[in-house]
Order: sequence, then C-alpha cells, then structure tokens
Amino acid sequence: MDVRLMGWDSPILQTLHHMMDIAGADDTYAPGGDKSGNVASRTYVRDAKAMAATPADVKEYPNSYQFIVDMPGLKSGDIKVQVEDDNVLLISGERKREQEEKDGAKYVRMERRVGKFMRKFVLPDNANTGAISAVCQDGVLTVTVQKLPPPEPKKPKTIEVKVA
Repeated sequence: MDVRLMGWDSPILQTLHHMMDIAGADDTYAPGGDKSGNVASRTYVRDAKAMAATPADVKEYPNSYQFIVDMPGLKSGDIKVQVEDDNVLLISGERKREQEEKDGAKYVRMERRVGKFMRKFVLPDNANTGAISAVCQDGVLTVTVQKLPPPEPKKPKTIEVKVA
C-alpha cells in the first residue's frame, strides 16, 4: 500500500512503512536468505512497529504533564512504565491473543491488535522523574509526571569595596 494515498507523505512515515514491509510478519527476513538476520535491525523494526501502533495524547498542565494511552483489555500487570536515561519515559507491554478457541469456535475475522506495544517520550528538563504516577481505568492509561518548581531567581551578590 502506498502511504501517500493515505495522506501520510512524511518521509519519516514512508521510511517506517518501508521498513515494516521489509521486515515481514515474523521479523526474520534478512537479505541473501539468511534467516538469522541482524538482531539489532529486527529489534529496531519491532520497536518501530510497536511505537507506530500505539497512539498517545500528551497534555501539559501548570504543574504536570500527562501521557494518555488507550489500552483496551489490558490489566495493570500487562503494562510497564519506566524512566530510562533519567529523561525518557517508556510505556510498554503486551496484549496476548485469547487462548484456544472454546466449544469448537474459530475466528472468522481477527482485527484487534495483539503483540507488543511501546511508546517513548523524551521528558522536558523541568520534569520531576521522582514524582510519576500511572493509573489505568476503563482501558485508558494515564501517566502523570509532575513538574519541578521553577528555580529561584538569582539575587545579585553585593561585593564590599574595601579601601586600599
């Protein structure tokens, strides 16, 4: 599918779409038929897919930032919220397919997304990474990052002038 037809003509989105097409469904393709592939490339493509499929809203309040991510059907134990490198908020997890069909039922159509998901956000300098809370209610995860208080303005320092 041509991403330009969907109105997504951004070079970044085109590259991401191209990488997702190359990787295939199982992320094991490598040029020349080598099934082992490059682990770093597979990981990058898997993470790029997970990030592209996990939309989020970000709000700024006077005293905090909020990151809102839809997570229908997930339990709080399936979601991980972490801070990496002191300023990167990482929200990740995995939605698993239901176990075997019961009572002879089989899928006719499967459209709901399953698999890993992930989002990374670089936090601003005034984010207090020691004051982060996460609440999942009705399939919506809300991560709140408090802001640090603004620094006190520096007062001018008076130097006493001595008589020589």
